[in-house]
Amino acid sequence: MDDVAERWQLLAGRIERACGVVGRDPATVDVLAAVKTQPPDRIVAVLAAGARILGHNRAQELADVAPAVRASWPGPFENHFIGALQTNKVNQVMRHVSCVQSVDRLELAGKLARAAMRDGRVLDVFVEVNSSAEPTKAGVRPHDAVAFCGEVAALEGLRLRGLMTVGANSPDQGVVRASYEVMAQLSAEVRASGLPGTAEATELSMGMSGDLEIAIAAGATMVRVGTALFGPRTVR
Repeated sequence: MDDVAERWQLLAGRIERACGVVGRDPATVDVLAAVKTQPPDRIVAVLAAGARILGHNRAQELADVAPAVRASWPGPFENHFIGALQTNKVNQVMRHVSCVQSVDRLELAGKLARAAMRDGRVLDVFVEVNSSAEPTKAGVRPHDAVAFCGEVAALEGLRLRGLMTVGANSPDQGVVRASYEVMAQLSAEVRASGLPGTAEATELSMGMSGDLEIAIAAGATMVRVGTALFGPRTVR
């Protein structure tokens, strides 16, 4: 068994145990394999292990690896963009992805919507929230999130799937937990808002290799995992 396949099984065990602690079905938690800096053969290996959602952080890297992965793997999978996205990179990214998880400003949402309508498609999106209020993190402020989700969901060409966040960067698990519990509350508020297009925005993309158990306990429906699958990242 290669290391990626073994790591995939270990990750599945972690998710199963985390769900068991809070009485959740592990099938309610999707895994997004964060493939930043990974070459096509390693990405194909994680697909062979069982991954069906790939997360890309950089537009050029996505453009470089996506065609090779698509050519090498015949089965179904999704490409999501999870990094900071500049508006001048929208067309480059749209060629390869079915979902953008890092929508944090209306200018970006509008450009994505126009590109989707031009291409005759509907693009899935997540609104990124800065749940920890850390100045180095992207995302809308929590108290602006519900109204912003309404604006995004109203755009023709987009389908709002839910919210995304990067948890608090803290050794204090209580602080990390609080940043995820904020997201669970916001998710409920978005769905109850009555704003068009928000009732079905049920997904919460949050939790990474180091804190996925905390995120699952708070209600994550998707965890974004890189190191736990590929080992420590190396610079290509």
